[in-house]
Amino acid sequence: MEPVDVKKGTILQNSGDLNSKVYHVVSGLLRSYSIDDKGKEHVFLFAPEGWTIADNNSKEMPCDLYIDVLEDSEVLVFEKDLERETKNVPALIKRLSALQKRVIMLKSASAIERYEHFENTYPEILQRVTQKMIASYLGITPEALSKIKKERITKKTSDS
Repeated sequence: MEPVDVKKGTILQNSGDLNSKVYHVVSGLLRSYSIDDKGKEHVFLFAPEGWTIADNNSKEMPCDLYIDVLEDSEVLVFEKDLERETKNVPALIKRLSALQKRVIMLKSASAIERYEHFENTYPEILQRVTQKMIASYLGITPEALSKIKKERITKKTSDS
């Protein structure tokens, strides 16, 4: 299967679409997100190189998430196929592990701990996404993110 070139800004999936696809990122960066009743975006997952991204609803159910392209990317596009997904156990485990940790972090961790987890989970994309998207992923405001980053810089400087 040949990768498909997709341009930055392309929406690959809209919330409510049926028969959504599975995207494996060869190069570039994708994200999945939802939009609440007030029009606010909530980033669910980033997918840099080597990651797979999809809405987890069955292909017969309307999907919950939007998936868009944050950088010009090359992706492998697959039909949803439970048999194939279960054969690719390492990728499935990686995705489930990231999602499980994310839910636990959102429920029980401080904003600083969530940011540190983001840094560890996505070290290669810190400079590739906007602060607004990072804040959305963390469930905090961009202002709170700026404060966390400033505190961490101050702490690192005083520890030196």
